Amino acid sequence: MKAINQVKDLIYVHKNKDRQYVVSYGISFNEFAEHSPDPLKNLLLIKHQYEHGAFNIHTHLEYVEQEEMKNIMNDGVQNYGDFCWIDFEEEVGVNELNGQEIAELLYMGHVKEPLTPPFYSKLNNRYAYLSHDDGWFNKIYYRDFEDFYYMLGSTVSSKIGSLKSGKSLFGLKKEKSFPSIGKDVIYSFKEKIKEGMVISLEKAILSRGKLEIPIWVIGDYFNMDEMVEDYKQIRKSPANGLLSYDRKTKSWSAFLR
Repeated sequence: MKAINQVKDLIYVHKNKDRQYVVSYGISFNEFAEHSPDPLKNLLLIKHQYEHGAFNIHTHLEYVEQEEMKNIMNDGVQNYGDFCWIDFEEEVGVNELNGQEIAELLYMGHVKEPLTPPFYSKLNNRYAYLSHDDGWFNKIYYRDFEDFYYMLGSTVSSKIGSLKSGKSLFGLKKEKSFPSIGKDVIYSFKEKIKEGMVISLEKAILSRGKLEIPIWVIGDYFNMDEMVEDYKQIRKSPANGLLSYDRKTKSWSAFLR
């Protein structure tokens, strides 16, 4: 049984630097799209259930143009099962893909693993996005990990602003929104992200003038049921670090233990 409620208040990230991907839990496609540093361009859909995409005759795959992005964001992709896509700049580039490259995309969507690094000059793509029960298991290949750090910082601050506990998070009415957590703060956790870490919004603590979000190093997981169960144990031990928000200076900082 999946602890769906935990998706809202727990983020897990594990970065594989050599193979250029991040496995995550608790970050949805909508959050990824909203908090990436640049708007997503066009999406070539590899595995999906979206019924309103345009059809590319050359690849026999459907795609979503940038101006239609809001439509797929409102379509409940978390219910698709598999949701896999690769972004592209121009359809002319999609039409230049050869049989081998199309086969690579289909294989990648099928097994969530590319045969070669999934970055194509013809597409000029920044990502290869592979998810199952989107937000539960996401594996995203990044051409540039800077995009990941930016997205993570922006997503965490957005989630904190929208979490409800009774009236609002801790009854904080003054902060309507929290500033994005800068990349420099997220960088502090680089090594821990390589090991696999959880950011626990449910265990966020409000002390005098500060909001502190604990972080635990938990390890490398592909099975998110196991990760959630292990998190329930590890959260009883002292945290390995904190994301701290100073309510007076309205600034974020990192503390590592």
